[in-house]
This record gives sequence, C-alpha cells and structure tokens, in this order.
Amino acid sequence: MRYYFAPLEGITGYIFRNAHKRHFSGVDKYFAPFISTNQNHAFSNKEMRDILPENNEGVSLVPQLLGKVAVDFISAAKVLEDMGYSEVNLNLGCPSGTVAAKGKGSGALADTDKLSSFLEEIFQGTNIKISIKTRLGIKEPEEFDEILEIFNRYPVSELIIHPRVQRDFYKNTVNLDAFEKALSASANPVCYNGDINTPDDCGKVLERFPKTQSIMIGRGLVSDPALAQKLCGGSDGDKNVLQAFHDELYSTYRQVFRNDRNAIMRMKEFWSLFMEQFNCGEKAGEKR
Repeated sequence: MRYYFAPLEGITGYIFRNAHKRHFSGVDKYFAPFISTNQNHAFSNKEMRDILPENNEGVSLVPQLLGKVAVDFISAAKVLEDMGYSEVNLNLGCPSGTVAAKGKGSGALADTDKLSSFLEEIFQGTNIKISIKTRLGIKEPEEFDEILEIFNRYPVSELIIHPRVQRDFYKNTVNLDAFEKALSASANPVCYNGDINTPDDCGKVLERFPKTQSIMIGRGLVSDPALAQKLCGGSDGDKNVLQAFHDELYSTYRQVFRNDRNAIMRMKEFWSLFMEQFNCGEKAGEKR
C-alpha cells in the first residue's frame, strides 16, 4: 500500500514537508500545494522556493498545477521536468468557489468538451507523467460517468478520486458507491482520497476496496502526523516526537520569515488541525 500526503495550501509547504519527513515515516509521496499556471509562463518566487529540489532533498515530491489553458500547463510542466521531476499532478479537485468559477480545479469538470480538448493538448504536448486529482463533478455524482470516459482516453499515471462533488466542498459523507463504480471502470490506476483521519477509517476503505493500491490523506495527516507511520505498522507518534516536530516547525518558520508574527500566523494554520487530536477545543486554539 502506498500513502500520499495531500497538498494543503498554507500548511504543507517545503518547511512542513522536511520536518515531517525527519520525524515520521510512511509517506511515499508528498504533493505540493498547487501552482497556478499563467500566460507569463513563470513561477513566483514563493512557488519556486517551495519546489526547488534543494529545498526538498530526500522528499519524494509531486508538484501540482492548476490551470485551464493547455499551453500554459505545458510550459509549466516542461519547467518542472527540466528541474528533474518525473510527475506532475493536475488539480481538477479544488472546490473553492472562486477557483471553480474560473473553470479551474473542480470547475473544469463542468464543461466536458473543454476538458477533453485540454487533456488532449497537454498529453500530446508533454513527456512528463501526468496524474490527476479529481472530484466526481459539480452537482451530481452521476456526472462522473462521462468525465471518467474522458479520463480513460489518456495515459493518466494515476487518477486520485475524492468522491464528492464540487458543491459538497468538504461537507456531507464521501460517496463510496460512486468510488466503487469508478474503481471498476477506470482504465488507469486509481487512488482513494477523502475523510481518512484514523487507522480505522483507512481499514474500512481497504476492507471495501481491497484492490486499492494507494491512498491520499490530507487533514488527517496534519491532525495526526504519525498516521501514515501507524498505517504501515510503525509506532504511534509519542508526545516527545510530536513536540520535537512542532518545535522544529515553529523554529524554522521564525528563521525563514524573520518575523515572529508571520511565523505564528503560519503555525495557526497548522494548529487548527493539529490540536484536534488533543481535544482541547477552540478556546485553546485562540490562546495560541
């Protein structure tokens, strides 16, 4: 079984990834927060810092791209290939209303003709492996029947399915029936993503889908950084390890940002999920 760390904007940047890799095991791939492709065909300084190979030594990293213009995606993918990356992930899953309204992220699933043309161009125009992170559609899970037919036309290295539609955001339960249907109909390897917060959650998914070979976890791995380690048969993250991880993260943010306020603001993103395992409530978070 392979376990992937999903990208979370504002949390899982290179500082977090390096600290996590040093203190915990079990993650086979880390996915970087998305880079928005643009007509200038250039990455911002912040984006470049996050994916520089020297800032991710020893980390198996997959950069993620968000966009709807094929030529921009192809340009960005070639830059990443020149940097030494062998895989890029296409974000068709972001449910943000502002992103979807622009026809990006999960919003790209609304127009299947445009989606098909976009995929045709990027698969013809690149040599790098392309995996896709997707939702089931915009409003109804039945939309995925047509969407999956389109995905099946192309050599997607891995199809990461979050079995919700865009309008669900992260509410409602994941649609395991829809995932089961997609798993059997996909011509490409499939990875499960969604609501894995404990070993028991993962066990239930694998019990129902025993042929699943990879699982992507996001918030669950921030809340419990040792989760993938435990899923691989390793030890729980004891309080000393968790403390060391937390302190390294904060210390590095202070060094990089050279500003305690900015470091604390970045830590608050992390604390909002990390504190869930301690049952300390919202007021404790406010005190931090």
